Amino acid sequence: MATLHDINRRINSVKSTKQITRTMEMISAAKIRRARERVERTIPYTAGMASTVTGIIDRVGASANPLLRVHDEVKHILIVTVVSDRGLAGGFNGNVLRAAERIMKEKAADGITADVIACGKKAISFWKYRKITPIMEFTDLSADPTMGEAIQLGNYAMEKYVDGTYDEVILVYNHARNAGDQVLRAEYLLPVRRIVFVDTSKAIPNWLAPMSAFVSMVDLNNLQETLATGESAEKEEEETEVSPEVVFEPEQESVLWTLLPAYMRTMFYATLIDSAAGEQGARRNAMKAATDNANEMQTNLTRLYNRVRQGAITTELNEIVGGAAALED
Repeated sequence: MATLHDINRRINSVKSTKQITRTMEMISAAKIRRARERVERTIPYTAGMASTVTGIIDRVGASANPLLRVHDEVKHILIVTVVSDRGLAGGFNGNVLRAAERIMKEKAADGITADVIACGKKAISFWKYRKITPIMEFTDLSADPTMGEAIQLGNYAMEKYVDGTYDEVILVYNHARNAGDQVLRAEYLLPVRRIVFVDTSKAIPNWLAPMSAFVSMVDLNNLQETLATGESAEKEEEETEVSPEVVFEPEQESVLWTLLPAYMRTMFYATLIDSAAGEQGARRNAMKAATDNANEMQTNLTRLYNRVRQGAITTELNEIVGGAAALED
């Protein structure tokens, strides 16, 4: 049985750990608000661009730009995984990486090869452990992504899709649905499909939806609710179409050539800051759970300490009484 000294040492160790986890929880909670505000500031611009691009695509057709054209055969794809540089965030990183690995295996079963881009140190170590070398790596930017990172991602994906290196580009990341909840998303970025900008708290009923970036994700948690309420993507499409009265100068094809690259870079940036907000929420949840567990462990250890101490006192009293009785005899 553990001695009083051993139990007391464990109690002090748990207290120290609890202080660390509590501090990390408070730091993440403070960062969440700033991260969420940054996401919310991008939504009007992203929604406006998605609406405009959708309207032009409807008028000029998919053949107007190489980013819209679906390749005749899918042989090689690119998977972009967005995770964090740091751990202690629960299943935030593991869910994304396992989903990307599952997609890769499913594609491989159909004879499709895949390359990966790793955004975050955890993604780099995950792929390299599996003997897969990412073609691009980004580190130390997960908590505070930059537009430069989004531009590099967008330019590379577009260039390789246009020259035929890749037939599809898939993005896997965690969407911060709110301050405390993250939703796994898997989206087709290229070819660009009809864009449906929807409320990110709602769902589109598919796992890997062959639609557009940023809004084509499946929220499996809300799937049944979505189907039950009868909400559909068609309604959202009607709400996001460009008005027929819009006049384009120059012609729509030229405008599309300018807007699509900007749209792709915007989608990457929106994804990066969305993942950054989700990271802080996931870390806060994980640290809160760790703090609660530490409190419970400390309570249990304190009770054990008191029982052992009471037993030791009782034993000492019995020894004293026994010694006194022996002297009287």
